[in-house]
Amino acid sequence: MDYPWYSLVEQENDIQQGDFIINCPVIIPPAALSIDDIPDVDVKKMDAVILTQSCDLVSKNIDNILVCRYFSLTDFFNEIQKNETLNAKRRKSLVANLKKGHLVSYHLLNKQEGIFEDYLIVDFKNVYGIHRTTLEEIIKNMDKRIRLLPPYREHLSQAFARYFMRVGLPQDIAIEGY
Repeated sequence: MDYPWYSLVEQENDIQQGDFIINCPVIIPPAALSIDDIPDVDVKKMDAVILTQSCDLVSKNIDNILVCRYFSLTDFFNEIQKNETLNAKRRKSLVANLKKGHLVSYHLLNKQEGIFEDYLIVDFKNVYGIHRTTLEEIIKNMDKRIRLLPPYREHLSQAFARYFMRVGLPQDIAIEGY
């Protein structure tokens, strides 16, 4: 049985976890902020996926909706090549680690003909909040958008949770004799 990864949502105003928002405006806070200053903020547009749980979105009991940036696997490799040589063996290793979830700050999503022509990487390292009213206005003006379908949406949510529940230990366990 074939389970599609994505669907196209047309003229639907409900917001769900796993909705992809192209050119989503997010506020980038300043690096330094004084309590007495009026902050200078940047608004950056990025391709983003909604990570707030759908149950919270439906109940409308939150104002800020969490999103993370996504980009193509090709762009991921291009970014890595800026800092290191990326041969075929290294690419294969990166893909294997992405598939296994070993690169916890990233989550790999499949491609699907007619929707996404390349694999996608969701980047959990930077999480942004966008106000519900702003997001509703953006969605209202979109002819159609892409939505990640179950069970892949839940898999993304689980990967996001794993990233945030990490615990760094002050000392590694040293096992001798094994």
